[in-house]
Amino acid sequence: MEITGLGYVGIGASNLSDWSDFATGWVGMQMVENGNASRSFRMDDRRQRFTIDRSLADGDRYFGWEVADSAALHALAARLEAHGVAVRQEPRSLADQRFVRELISFADPGGNRLEAFHGPAVADTAFAPGRTHSGFRTGALGMGHAVFHVKNIDDLLGFYRDILGFGVSDYITTPFRAYFMHVNPRHHSVALIETGRADLHHLMVEYYSLDDVGQGYDIALGEPEKIATTLGRHPNDAVTSYYLRSPSGFMVECGWGGKDVTPGNWTASEVTVGPSLWGHERAWLPGEQREAARAMRLKAAADGQRMPVQVIEGNYQKISGICPWWDANKAAS
Repeated sequence: MEITGLGYVGIGASNLSDWSDFATGWVGMQMVENGNASRSFRMDDRRQRFTIDRSLADGDRYFGWEVADSAALHALAARLEAHGVAVRQEPRSLADQRFVRELISFADPGGNRLEAFHGPAVADTAFAPGRTHSGFRTGALGMGHAVFHVKNIDDLLGFYRDILGFGVSDYITTPFRAYFMHVNPRHHSVALIETGRADLHHLMVEYYSLDDVGQGYDIALGEPEKIATTLGRHPNDAVTSYYLRSPSGFMVECGWGGKDVTPGNWTASEVTVGPSLWGHERAWLPGEQREAARAMRLKAAADGQRMPVQVIEGNYQKISGICPWWDANKAAS
């Protein structure tokens, strides 16, 4: 299939200053446009990855999915139309605003505005993060992932899997239904969580270093009411992260250490641990549900659930010495 990753995201919001402070000082993006109508941000060598647009209504959003070239874009448009999905060939003026060569738009069954593009513009200056960190893990993996609240997963699963070509990485059936889907080695570029409503649950960005996450968490602890989910680790994608309340209400997950999958050669499995291995106290859940989530984490600990740490080659050192107890336990498992 044609889609290779999540290329950019745009958010309609009137509180441009709040978003500028949040995106740069808290998340660590670089602001590259500071106008009256919009603010644009970089995460890497791309001219633009994230945009806040005052001309859009609060709550309006668009999600840009990258394809390799014009032929791939036209093939995707033809397949969408063959399945009865209305596709708009966007004008050059809008493509220029997105800093891409060619652009189409369409909607998923949940009403989310999706765009597909090729030919992203590359900046002629180096990325300069808004707060000190070692960079975002993007490139062929895209800018991160988007997770949607959905009323009924069955209404959207076939669209993303069978029409857009996403592969299912894994899924949850209890205490809620969720599907995690990939288009490249990132564990998931999109996920659907069945909550009975249609909305954006969160966006995720991934850093190169665990220290980037820890230092960002220290910043967040200065205003703890902005922490939506405390530091923790997921069992399925192995990400260590925390979640911030964005100025638009949805959450932004700041993470590190995501697991890779193998597109085209991956067998989906049910996630029965979690949805968090430890931590991730969810301040936004009702009390009863928070207690249930805590009980699941304590059970995971009592059962000895562990996940390998996913590291980039050269970004680690082996611990010196040998631990006989650890070696014995590994041999017995």
